[in-house]
Amino acid sequence: MDSSDSVDGSPDEPKTPNRGRSKKTKKETESLLKQKSPAEFFAENKNIAGFDNPGKSLYTTVRELVENALDSAESISQLPDIELVIEEITKSKFNTMIGLVNRERVDEELYDDFESAKAREKRLAKEARMQEVQAKNLTIKKKLKELPVTKSGKGRGESSFFKVTCKDNGRGMPHDEIPNMFGRVLSGTKYGLKQTRGKFGLGAKMALIWSKMSTGLPIEIVSAAREQNYASFCRLDIDIHRNIPHVHLHEKRENKDKWHGAEIQIIIEGNWTTYRSKIIHYMRQMAVITPYAQFLFKFITDLSDKNVTIRFARRTDVMPPAPIETKHHPSAVDILLIKCLIAETSKKTLQQFLQHEFINISKSYAERLIGEMGPDFSPKMTAKSLTSQQIVRIHQLFRQAKFDDPSGDCLSPAGEYNLRLGIIKELQPDMVATYSSSPQVFEGHPFIVEAGISLGGKEVKQGLNIFRFANRIPLLFEQGADVVTRTAMKKINWSTYKINQMQDKIGVFVSIVSTKIPFKGTGKEYIGDDITEISSAVQSAIKQCCLQLRSKIVKKLQARERQERKRNLTRYIPDASRAIMEVLDEMAQDYDPKRHRYDKEDDELVSKVASHQITEATFRENLSQYVEQVDYEMALEYATQTGVIEEPREDIYLSSLEGLFNCVDLHSPVFIFRLAT
Repeated sequence: MDSSDSVDGSPDEPKTPNRGRSKKTKKETESLLKQKSPAEFFAENKNIAGFDNPGKSLYTTVRELVENALDSAESISQLPDIELVIEEITKSKFNTMIGLVNRERVDEELYDDFESAKAREKRLAKEARMQEVQAKNLTIKKKLKELPVTKSGKGRGESSFFKVTCKDNGRGMPHDEIPNMFGRVLSGTKYGLKQTRGKFGLGAKMALIWSKMSTGLPIEIVSAAREQNYASFCRLDIDIHRNIPHVHLHEKRENKDKWHGAEIQIIIEGNWTTYRSKIIHYMRQMAVITPYAQFLFKFITDLSDKNVTIRFARRTDVMPPAPIETKHHPSAVDILLIKCLIAETSKKTLQQFLQHEFINISKSYAERLIGEMGPDFSPKMTAKSLTSQQIVRIHQLFRQAKFDDPSGDCLSPAGEYNLRLGIIKELQPDMVATYSSSPQVFEGHPFIVEAGISLGGKEVKQGLNIFRFANRIPLLFEQGADVVTRTAMKKINWSTYKINQMQDKIGVFVSIVSTKIPFKGTGKEYIGDDITEISSAVQSAIKQCCLQLRSKIVKKLQARERQERKRNLTRYIPDASRAIMEVLDEMAQDYDPKRHRYDKEDDELVSKVASHQITEATFRENLSQYVEQVDYEMALEYATQTGVIEEPREDIYLSSLEGLFNCVDLHSPVFIFRLAT
């Protein structure tokens, strides 16, 4: 055989060229299958948790730390006292933290913010022209909008590093659990069917992941519980690939002050300039919905004199009751959840399982349900012996059977009292009305809608100002698609309630609490208006507030009309008094008792005018008293008609009937006739 021949084919057959693809064995193909830890998944998809960019990441970090602090204090019925500090860190200080030495630039053109001499000259000339135009406009006193400042550089230029510290007076954390509570994604204490501010066990863990991605620095936690005589200190970061905590230092320290709570410190990349208003707005709205909490907010920077210190004082000591963990409603479970409940239940029989693992299933009702399931089921059969087919049958019956709605006792709304106080404290409106609905149900989950409408107030723009809350958390993003915004703008006829939608300063506050908030999208920032039950409840709550305001507005308008009428009458008293006096003076001058025969009272009146016992000042005084009397009688008649029993706002003095008074009876027919002629 020729050396050119091969076992694969004849030498005449052209060989197929290998284009970079090689055949892989089955073992090699299987080796391509990879797995990701939860921490790694959220690190790659950080926008799901609200860490879209440095600015949003700073806002979300603040939000997660504050909400955890509130939960911690409320869990032990402690009035929350929370201190939040955001400190901007200079680049040199940050380099010192991570052990880098500041280096001077060698190749300027390598950097993103490099500006050539020609470009600098052009920019300065443009700025000089702008300043010249601005100066000319100021001299002629024209209002000029602030001219845009040309910034050198591009991209994220304004991003910087910030140390965020949040301190509370809450429960504290068990010493041994701290690493897992902060360094293991999807682990937490808020799982279960309960109204909670957080749900997924991300929160501070996602902030730690962002810190690791943007700065590489660990988080520091100081925690102390009431029953402990020491404080726990822990410095850690997270092993993203394995989803486990990487502990740098974990020790017990002396707690001389007997302080309890937690203090968390984290250093992240952020953008204060673009998200300053959002962060302050969030703190303000949190003060509205939790007026029983006290917040101290500080922003500290060495780069400028724009330090910020805001104290949101506590307005009330009344806290809403803590939410209670409840059981699942039969209409809100699926097949997988039923299997999980069977695996975790401590009840042996099927009847006990149905009765104790679900709400609104009594012993007799459980027996009826089991009887309806078929001959393969019996009340005393073991729950854990149920087959997949039998579980499907249970699920089908749950979907078809009729159950009482959940009561809503497990929920913890802010309460009308707290909502009203929060609105008054932060906005100082002219009028405010609040309403709380009765518990309602969506897909087996109870929910309560609380609403408040305010008119006027400080720092409130004209038109509708929407404030949204879900489980007592402010929602600041994606407002346009939210059920509250769409209901307030499209489904409420404000003019019906004497409210001008365009000119009045209207604050619309709606808080929804539930064991399951039906958020739209991964950002969990808004609730869609396609859920009929929630949309109707929101609309009804807003209308109830508007009805309250309408009665107040009508009373205010009527009071204003009375004041205007009284003002107009009072305005003409001098002219009327002068005209009456001129007529009476002419009568007194021509008066001859032999030629003119008047009534006895009129003779007495004319004689008193002639002798100057009655003057123009007398008429003014009596007319003023008459206007006051008419105004009071009209107000009293209005109060009687509307069913309002109210004591007079001004003191009324009754004079003695004895003695003589220089009074004129303005109701006298003769006097009125003569006045007209």
